[in-house]
Amino acid sequence: MFDLDGVLVDSEPVWEEVRRAFVADHGGTWQPDTQSRLMGMSTAEWAAYLHSLGVSLPPDEIARRVVDQMAAHYRDEVPLMPRAVETVRRLSESITLGLASSSPRTLIDVVLDAAELKECFAATVSTEEVERGKPAPDGYLEAARRIGVDPQECVAVEDSSNGLRSAHAAGMRVIAVPHPRYPPAPDALALAWRVLPDLDALNPDLLA
Repeated sequence: MFDLDGVLVDSEPVWEEVRRAFVADHGGTWQPDTQSRLMGMSTAEWAAYLHSLGVSLPPDEIARRVVDQMAAHYRDEVPLMPRAVETVRRLSESITLGLASSSPRTLIDVVLDAAELKECFAATVSTEEVERGKPAPDGYLEAARRIGVDPQECVAVEDSSNGLRSAHAAGMRVIAVPHPRYPPAPDALALAWRVLPDLDALNPDLLA
């Protein structure tokens, strides 16, 4: 099971740039811990949170406008993580892959289409499609359900604190590939079964 943001796509800097500017442009106040709090939230959750920072628009309008800006960025260029495409294609040859992401369905599809990776995944889930976003386990549990496997037979690849907590709460063995700019909290990283420096270290032998 792969996460998307911060694992396959170097999207967290783009999310921060877009949302920080949006908050500033619409009367809100960005807090020192805002970015770390936002990582892993579902669309409904982060839109409500931006509204609580003082953004004058209703949450559904906040979500629509921010996602439109993100999609425009991605259509210009998808900032893929190093070796992301090669790793997914290599693993998909022998392992069933799923994806559980906090990104909305629109952005998941834009990224996977642009990277030509959609056929590599047996199931993809946006936390828009489940009751709770990360750190709740709902997205990972739904991905396992759609594939038809026991969550305890899955390995999840995550980078963020909320993502690590989510996959661990789902009962999955968790591999952390920390983002250098947004490292996970020590207590979240302690939940990982393995910590890898990059995706190139992820191979079928390790997963077996």
